[in-house]
Amino acid sequence: MASRSKAQWQRETLSPFLQGNPERKASFATASALEEGRLATPEEVQSLDYHRDLGYPGEYPFTRGIYPNMYRGRLWTMRQYAGFGSAEESNRRYRYLLEQGQTGLSVAFDLPTQMGYDSDHPLAQGEVGKVGVPVCSLLDMETLFEGIPLDRVSTSMTINATASVLLALYLAVAKKQGVPFPKLRGTVQNDILKEYIARGTYIYPPRPSLRLVTDLFAYCAREAPNWNTISISGYHMREAGATAAQELAFTFANALAYVRAARAAGLKTDDLCPQLSFFFVAQSNLLEEVAKFRAARRLWARLARERLGARDPRSMMLRFHAQTAGVTLTAQQPENNVVRSALQALATVLGGAQSLHVNSWDEALGLPTEESALLSLRTQQLIAQESGVADAVDPLGGSYYVESLTRRLEEEASAALERIEAMGGALAALESGYQMREIAESAYRFQKEVEARERIIVGVNEHVTDAPPIPNALRLDPAQARRQVERLQGLRRSRDNATVRRSLRRLGEAARGAENTMPAILECVASYATLGEISDALRGVWGEWRPVAGV
Repeated sequence: MASRSKAQWQRETLSPFLQGNPERKASFATASALEEGRLATPEEVQSLDYHRDLGYPGEYPFTRGIYPNMYRGRLWTMRQYAGFGSAEESNRRYRYLLEQGQTGLSVAFDLPTQMGYDSDHPLAQGEVGKVGVPVCSLLDMETLFEGIPLDRVSTSMTINATASVLLALYLAVAKKQGVPFPKLRGTVQNDILKEYIARGTYIYPPRPSLRLVTDLFAYCAREAPNWNTISISGYHMREAGATAAQELAFTFANALAYVRAARAAGLKTDDLCPQLSFFFVAQSNLLEEVAKFRAARRLWARLARERLGARDPRSMMLRFHAQTAGVTLTAQQPENNVVRSALQALATVLGGAQSLHVNSWDEALGLPTEESALLSLRTQQLIAQESGVADAVDPLGGSYYVESLTRRLEEEASAALERIEAMGGALAALESGYQMREIAESAYRFQKEVEARERIIVGVNEHVTDAPPIPNALRLDPAQARRQVERLQGLRRSRDNATVRRSLRRLGEAARGAENTMPAILECVASYATLGEISDALRGVWGEWRPVAGV
């Protein structure tokens, strides 16, 4: 006779079976240490109200997707992250990927560019072009986008402390191409709060840095209304060790801080929120990641409406980019990374992302080669064209397990968010070191599980083999860095340095006052002032941030 309840099934069917067939582990948990129940049934979702908690795609609370037909109308943007060596070399890679079917650009900048140093600065030595493209001036930006019409591509720029400068350079290139700013589409990451929490590429103290963010918001609202002025990122916090629930909580705490700061600067919620975008990681626990993305949409819709007072449905739509998890890539048996990245990309699509980058299998060894970057793009195209998962909207919606996990992640994230709100919000919490401590504890717990072999990483702590070195890893030509420095120094000799000095003084005055800094930054880049010179002008007013001792 069939069981009438889960308890009856456990008692009469499961328990006798387990006496002779024990399970392979004493306990099961997701990657974020959420205990995984053996079986989800209607009992786990009996409090779920379809119209309140799920709804239809394109309608509040957007759990099932922000558009009514999702990928049946338009696929996600396939945006492979790239940039290395020099502007010329990166330009060639962009044009190659566009020729192969990539539908958006994603620019990686080298560490000196991220930190506001020119390529000839002493602290830039050994780092020029290593993890991204060096961009010191309008000359570099012109080269980077040569032959790429900015009114026909969507461009994402992963840059934070110097986001205002890099966006100003992009706008200056658009102006030279004759492209009106309202025709520009893309995103600048511009998420400085997570830099203090997890990544470290900050320059100025948090409060003036937040002013740069809101100045960019206000400028683009007037001049470049189709540009996404921030990509609020949980990716880097999760890569540093946060759990899935912490990734959501810390991201949305930062989002609330940005919107509140913008409102204090005179912007309105429903003018700003439709231009917000978010950035999450996709790790390997496929169902947890799908549930996380669904929980994120529902939680943001509720926060926007109930906490921020949004009235425009577009303000409540969580539009997000996802990237597969760099932290899961292994140097051991690196070909396994192809499978990892494919699983993570599949989770992203099942979770309803608006754009996606798939990491290349060789990135644990160096920058991706052209061949491995193409394979990552083909991974997206195969999922889109051959798997069938893009043909149905929210295909896992209604799964007892996925709905139960979606609810649990939302509840855990909400509880963590409320703890931050009680401290006074994201800025006050990070100044005390709270998020950093929480992430460190989660990362430590995960690492202990790996070392104890309670969590298996194939090829690392299980199924280990002696493998030969991988041939043909990408190696950068050191001469590229020398040429970059020579070009920069040549620019300083050939430009109108009197005009440069006037523009930098003007920026310093704007920073000391209360006016929007973007027009002054645009004036600087148009005069061919360098990124380092512009950053130094702001350092001279605001100083540099030194982190909290012990954090």
